[in-house]
Amino acid sequence: MTGIRLTAPAPGWAIDADVVVVGSGVAGLTTALRCAAAGLATVVVTKARLDDGSTRWAQGGIAAALGEGDTPEQHLDDTLVAGVGLCDEAAVRTLVTEGPGAVRRLIGTGAHFDTTETGAIALTREGGHHRRRIAHAGGDATGAEISRALVGAVRSAALHTIENALVLDLLTDAEGRTEGVTLHVMGEGQHDGVGAVHAPAVVLATGGMGQVFSATTNPPVSTGDGVALALRAGAEVSDLEFVQFHPTVLFLGADAEGQQPLVSEAVRGEGAYLVDAQGTRFMLGQHELAELAPRDIVAKAITRQMQLQGTEHMYLDARHFGAAMWEQRFPTILAACRSHGIDPVTQPIPVAPAAHYASGGVRTDLRGRTTVPGLYACGEVACTGVHGANRLASNSLLEGLVFAERIAADITGADGPTGGPRTGSGAAPRRTGAAEPAGARTVPLLTAESRTAIQRTMTRGAGVIRSADSLAAAADELEALRRDATAVEEDGPKDAVPGVEAWEATNLLLVSRVLVAAAREREETRGCHWREDRPDREDAAWRRHLVVRVTADGQPVVRTTDSAAFPPVRPADPADPTGTAPPTSLRTDPADAPEEPQP
Repeated sequence: MTGIRLTAPAPGWAIDADVVVVGSGVAGLTTALRCAAAGLATVVVTKARLDDGSTRWAQGGIAAALGEGDTPEQHLDDTLVAGVGLCDEAAVRTLVTEGPGAVRRLIGTGAHFDTTETGAIALTREGGHHRRRIAHAGGDATGAEISRALVGAVRSAALHTIENALVLDLLTDAEGRTEGVTLHVMGEGQHDGVGAVHAPAVVLATGGMGQVFSATTNPPVSTGDGVALALRAGAEVSDLEFVQFHPTVLFLGADAEGQQPLVSEAVRGEGAYLVDAQGTRFMLGQHELAELAPRDIVAKAITRQMQLQGTEHMYLDARHFGAAMWEQRFPTILAACRSHGIDPVTQPIPVAPAAHYASGGVRTDLRGRTTVPGLYACGEVACTGVHGANRLASNSLLEGLVFAERIAADITGADGPTGGPRTGSGAAPRRTGAAEPAGARTVPLLTAESRTAIQRTMTRGAGVIRSADSLAAAADELEALRRDATAVEEDGPKDAVPGVEAWEATNLLLVSRVLVAAAREREETRGCHWREDRPDREDAAWRRHLVVRVTADGQPVVRTTDSAAFPPVRPADPADPTGTAPPTSLRTDPADAPEEPQP
């Protein structure tokens, strides 16, 4: 335990539950539905509306070995190649073998994927895949369809949900075990102000941290809240230096900031070309898959061409698709481009890389357990070992599905909450005058204006291209922001009063400092971590993971693992040292146990 937490009022109300799930994307809602189905009192906390997370923005689809001739082994091979030597093979094997069944169970929940004339699931290709294995919905609206199905299932099940609520900190007992979370409801939810959900199991499914950078495909809510909460609670994070920059994001100008429109990799999967202003295809000869090379390779190639030609973007040319294909296969992207004055039917699309996905996050085992007992992490906020140094396209939704099911199985099994539902679970909130935990230290808050300063610092110093000098400058600028916040607290009236904007900026600062600390440590180029001063991949020294925690005064401490193997998150169980064995159910009557889902 670090004993540090955000400066915030004491909780004025509380709810008791068995499980609290923070986040409402594919990972969070799948976990919540499974836990509720097992009879546990489950509360879902989400920062905006139930369908406002990153999942609904996913365009390309969900990868799984569903097609004729495809196998989990082939999916595994493509994933390992994309991860550049840092994937945990046991985690990847779990993903690809359990993935097809998880997708079919998602369909059983109500998700509708596009189909062929024969009724089979229509599959496409994306970067790094040697086969068509990307299932999609609504052409390029896969995430929106998955979100619709899961939100509908949650509402049908009448799960207790708290919308418009920013999670603040983890509650723990004297031994450091999870006891719930504190949160702030932003005026439109069920309960006003700061409150608490008390539960022995907390699942972080808070999504990414793309708002660390000036330009990102992530929605505004992706401010790294889950990673920051976990760090303050004493959890370890891993591989945070590996931030994937999507190669093809609609270029809106050099000064454009915030969420930018994504041009899905599936557009290249269907045959679009990357070209320069003269129409020359520059990916030919750079990789066997050309435009469908893994994302880090394509992002680097685009950036190199921009540097060589002194331009701010390249182009994606899909004019040969014709109007009918654009309207049927990519209606969302077509509308986004046209809303910004670009018609892909008649014009090449200006594109440039932007921050897209965090391959690292809160370190977990194969059951989603973190280094803090009772705290789980799933989806983009987690680091399961699946993605390594660079996520394979469309593996993210699948990871959320597969590991959500595993977390729910663990929580409802022998390692889950003991006993039956807590007294009062699911009841109306009770008022409470709970005081700050003994010995807790509060983190000085940043002003809302600091958010822009953090983003610009990170974009300059820790963006697509990094170096020792750029990272050192970023570290100094971030430290100056931290010192300024501390000085305000110590020497004068607080400019940063507790509130959503201050809490988000403070979370962004912590996540940024940890990311920069890891990026400075990794003195090589690997996957989506590109050090221009260390341009080579160095397996002998760096085919290993960087694990970071923060001290009681909030300073990042980085350690390097001995090998590429993922270390256990807690002392190994001699009977199950890798955490791969299925949990033993708490149910006492075998007749009560649910049937094993069939693929």
